[in-house]
Amino acid sequence: MGIIVANLFITLDGVYQAPGGREEDPEGGFAYGGWQAPVSDDEAGAAITEEIGRIDALLLGRKTYDIFAAFWPHQSDEIGGKLNRVPKFVVSDTLTAPGWEGTTVLPDAEAAGRLREEYGEVHMFGSGVLIRSLLEADLLDRLHLWLYPITLGQGKRLFDAWPIPATFRLTEPARTFPKGAVSLVYERAGDVQTQEMAAS
Repeated sequence: MGIIVANLFITLDGVYQAPGGREEDPEGGFAYGGWQAPVSDDEAGAAITEEIGRIDALLLGRKTYDIFAAFWPHQSDEIGGKLNRVPKFVVSDTLTAPGWEGTTVLPDAEAAGRLREEYGEVHMFGSGVLIRSLLEADLLDRLHLWLYPITLGQGKRLFDAWPIPATFRLTEPARTFPKGAVSLVYERAGDVQTQEMAAS
């Protein structure tokens, strides 16, 4: 059985919208597109490239798919080559003719979850709505947060619309990078438990 890994570039205040460029996703009047590069560095970039190298299949939500499909088919670098070679899946109930070669349209999160039966590592990027759907259905195996030392005060946030209490466990040692970014890999660990703090 394979795993589904969600990679999300995210700020300290939980924003994941448009890390890569000013015009990537201006929805809602978002003014900070392209926030990731100034707080990234070569070590973080190498770690992201290493993560992409593990992909056996790429899974995306519709909005992120449209962003990727407009850019990556025209790139021939190491990352572009990898993303163009692997099978791609997009969850959408409106897309009928995907333009990125090697793309299959899936109807819902349940169908996306079944990709674990065919591929070793299915990776996602962005796709916050789909991440929440997979979490709600308990179909997401790992949540890989690439946390950057910046706050934006506006933009799409991962957990704004996901009201399900849950506990997560760190599955790999946290990895830090020179400009302050941190790589954090979590797996779902069950329901939230509560107890009183013991007196010292």
